[in-house]
Amino acid sequence: MATDIKAPTFPESVAEGTVAAWHKKPGDSVERDELIVEIETDKVVLEVVAPEAGTLTDVMAEEGDTVESEQVLGKIGEASGAGSKKESAASDDSAEKAESKEAAKPAGGKQHDVKAPSFPESIQEGIVATWHKKVGEAVKRDEVLADIETDKVVLEVVAPADGALAEIKAEEGSQVESEAILATFVEGGGSDQASASSSSSASNDADDEGADEKVGDKVLAPAARKMVAEHDLDVSKIEGTGKGGRILKEDVQKAVKDGSAKKAAKSSAPAKAAAAPAVAGEREEKRVPMTRLRQTIAKRLVQAQQTAAMLTTYNEVDMTEIMALRAQYKDTFQKTHDVKLGFMGFFVKAASEALKRFPDVNASIDGTDIVYHGYQDIGVAVSTDRGLVVPVLRDTDSMKIADVERSIVDFGKRGRDGKLGMDDMIGGTFTITNGGTFGSLMSTPIINPPQTAILGMHKIQDRPMAVNGKVEIRPMMYLALSYDHRMIDGKDAVRFLVTIKELLEDPARLLLDV
Repeated sequence: MATDIKAPTFPESVAEGTVAAWHKKPGDSVERDELIVEIETDKVVLEVVAPEAGTLTDVMAEEGDTVESEQVLGKIGEASGAGSKKESAASDDSAEKAESKEAAKPAGGKQHDVKAPSFPESIQEGIVATWHKKVGEAVKRDEVLADIETDKVVLEVVAPADGALAEIKAEEGSQVESEAILATFVEGGGSDQASASSSSSASNDADDEGADEKVGDKVLAPAARKMVAEHDLDVSKIEGTGKGGRILKEDVQKAVKDGSAKKAAKSSAPAKAAAAPAVAGEREEKRVPMTRLRQTIAKRLVQAQQTAAMLTTYNEVDMTEIMALRAQYKDTFQKTHDVKLGFMGFFVKAASEALKRFPDVNASIDGTDIVYHGYQDIGVAVSTDRGLVVPVLRDTDSMKIADVERSIVDFGKRGRDGKLGMDDMIGGTFTITNGGTFGSLMSTPIINPPQTAILGMHKIQDRPMAVNGKVEIRPMMYLALSYDHRMIDGKDAVRFLVTIKELLEDPARLLLDV
């Protein structure tokens, strides 16, 4: 009979604890009062010992799990012959499974483990987004096998050699850690194995569900026949890819996905529809899981609002001089540097100069420490189909405007293609976001932790302004600086934003460093 291993009784001031370390594994024999597991609370580390001698059979709370007072952590069974018989039976069973798995694998040469890429410290895990190859399908060396989506970028996993996948161990949607084994790969495997696998699968389906069935002039495989019945499809509209036009399960799956084989509405349908309330147009709803990137964006934005004492100060900048300079030199600039002259280059250079003058805005908070950065790495928010990403321009103080514009164009293209790498996204001491490209007149940007400030650019709009006692129409842009009031005083935040305004309204100051 199994004996429960329970967490200790915590005092009233301790609500819960964390499983710090298991000193025994399932199957290990233990002696009475021998240390099995340690529970770490917010005050002390508690030791849990074996209530009796036996074998650890189950671990019900893994390391890192949060547990409550007297919660069952695992079980101890008797160290008897029966246990040995069970182990032997389990061993035989696993051996049989291993043999059957081995038989199902594509034949070939050397085997490789296909692993997830090494994630940096800031990324704990990723999700298998897509498998581009199936088991048995021939692939070339360095051909993309799968995509791993992390909270920052999508990483590609490529084939280690010419061959084929033997087994997929992490299906699409699975959560994987750095260097986790995703699949087994066999050198020299290929289409022969795929054919064998298909024929084996087809024969298994036939054994399980009977023989082919002819419907009209179409022949359905057993598995396909079952799916057609489940989805109530019109067989005549399904194109078979099997031998002699035979309809396979894959053909039905494709028809279901495309919606190309739906049956026409029956004549009796209008009578049923008449009982339902009339609704103009379709009222469809679609539920899809958040991408990992969108989950991370949501988590970080909420975290920023909950942990930072965030405040926003506003100002406006007259873009007359910048626009005149751009109009005068944009053609020459493009011929010389092979990139268009935009506005972001001016803003990045102005922000770099302002960050040098106000080091608090270029700092970050790490626990109870303030980290002052002796460099300016400015993140530029880029909108993609997957969500907002913030690649980082390094050492912007030493970059020319042409370098900034070229880098931003490259970031935008690679961001839309999902090709931004880890190194592009990590770090950053300050961020600039431009809602004006989408028509935003004013907004309150949210800080990108652990940074302490973010600058928001907006739409340029002609407005009447008082200039030297006269009303003139000027191209104006609202600027917004959100900052962490724990680190930055309001006076410094306002002066920082005014500095950016002055540098932009008189671009010569950027060149003269005054």
